[in-house]
Amino acid sequence: MPLGIVLRKTPGVTRWVPWVWKAVAVLPGAGPADFREMRREGEAIEYHAATLTLELHGAETEAYLHGLTAQVPCIYVVMREGEGDCPLDMLLVTASPYEAQDYTDSGEELVEKVPMPAGLVAWVREFVEEFHEDEVFVKRRRDKKRTDLVEDGIGDARITQVADVYRSPTGRKKARLQ
Repeated sequence: MPLGIVLRKTPGVTRWVPWVWKAVAVLPGAGPADFREMRREGEAIEYHAATLTLELHGAETEAYLHGLTAQVPCIYVVMREGEGDCPLDMLLVTASPYEAQDYTDSGEELVEKVPMPAGLVAWVREFVEEFHEDEVFVKRRRDKKRTDLVEDGIGDARITQVADVYRSPTGRKKARLQ
């Protein structure tokens, strides 16, 4: 599904940051755009920055379900500082909080959390209901390997000594007492 990304440009608080950019909304089914001005309120300007495709994958339904059960279901917009005229390059939109977290690990991308419109929530929920399969938890059992059969004192065959130099001190003590 194509999603239009709405960015808001507001004046910065310090002299080192003249403008602050923030993703504030998504527009489901939007057409192509390239930083088209949508609304102006004083010094705050909202732009339809880009339109990206939201792809849902059957293997990630658990992540989508986790995102839908949040207090406010969200879409995550992944951006990178732009080169040239555009201040930010739009990389990806995703409904998976797990995938968004992976992008925050590098520190090179900016990830913004945007509330999901009601129609988009219904679309993602329908996808999850159709393709989600609960994974059955299977507890792993321990190996049946016996640890009491270890012979202490078996060392390197190249050493021609009666006593094994690799034997633990308690093992040597038992040998001397016998």
